[in-house]
Amino acid sequence: MTDEAPLPSERRARLIARVRETGSARVSDLSRALGVTPVTVRRDLALLVAEGTLEKVHGGARIPSGTTGLGARAGASTGIAQPDAASGGTDQLTIGMVVPSIDYYWPEVIRGARDTAHGAVRLILRGASYDVDQVRRQVAALVGDDGLPGVDGLLVAPPVDGPEAAELGEWLAGLSIPVVLMERRLATGPYRAPLESVATDHALGSGMATRHIAERGHRHVGLVTSRTSPTSAAVRRGFLAAADELGLDVVLDLETAPLSDAGWADEAGSVLDRCAAAGATALLVHSDREAISLVERAQERGVRVPADLAVIAYDDEVAGLADPPLTAVRPPKAAIGASALELVMRRLAAVRADDPAARDSEGGDMATGADRPVHRIELSPRLIVRASSGSRA
Repeated sequence: MTDEAPLPSERRARLIARVRETGSARVSDLSRALGVTPVTVRRDLALLVAEGTLEKVHGGARIPSGTTGLGARAGASTGIAQPDAASGGTDQLTIGMVVPSIDYYWPEVIRGARDTAHGAVRLILRGASYDVDQVRRQVAALVGDDGLPGVDGLLVAPPVDGPEAAELGEWLAGLSIPVVLMERRLATGPYRAPLESVATDHALGSGMATRHIAERGHRHVGLVTSRTSPTSAAVRRGFLAAADELGLDVVLDLETAPLSDAGWADEAGSVLDRCAAAGATALLVHSDREAISLVERAQERGVRVPADLAVIAYDDEVAGLADPPLTAVRPPKAAIGASALELVMRRLAAVRADDPAARDSEGGDMATGADRPVHRIELSPRLIVRASSGSRA
């Protein structure tokens, strides 16, 4: 005869008793002691913290300060001791943040999230890359199912193209904590349900740049994008759509290696050769680094910018420091980070607002707040006009 699994209320009572023994306990310790998964422990902790029975700390929980057995009251859903509301315990949330780079584009996104946190939320930053396995390792370290400290929510910019990226998206969607994507969009499952996200409308941004090119009198235009950037597809889509609408002649549409690649020098030379052969008078280049390098190489060849070739950059990280300063599309990077943090906090608030009495910890969607619809926020970029896009003579 096998032992029956304890009822959720019994399990939570054992969990609280375990925490009381030492005053605090980690998720990994509670998982081993209770013989349940870390996911189940986190769900129980979320409910008990929402009730005020326990206080959340990084990686686990503790008995709220000032709480004693004599000063406790009955919990509505568990029938176990719950501290007096006057105990004044605090619950600082911890949010993990995984970005592809910490030295280009993403520092502003990080700053936006940090400024929005205002010290009330602890951010844990991990730099990854565009590699699926590395992103998964960094997220796994934050989530904590391997015994490491867990987080309450996650902000992440994962790869989105290819079967491995699709598998990563399915895994992210199945995590037991709220996940918000930054500058990415993903849909998972048989019904292609979207994950929550905050992203720039990059197609709108490149369309704005194309209209600016046309307004300055250019008719033979070109596009240069990085083949390694997840943003390139949207930039290309917006550029081609606007060019078609305006009747522009797209004489160049190239994907190149990034500036950091050893092959960039040869590809940059090829871009300029093809510009001259096709008669292109204006280029949109993603990103700043490649745009600045192309301008420098064009000037070495005696090509004047913007008199002979107008250049617009996409990203506006350092475009204004070029000579001449480059007109650029500026995504709202700080607002992406700020909005993503706000979104994950609202999701966590929705979890806490759910009626604990109406949910079993093994059922319902305690990780996402079932009554709150999935939010997909799209922000608009700006076009910053500088000297590199002068009027066509």
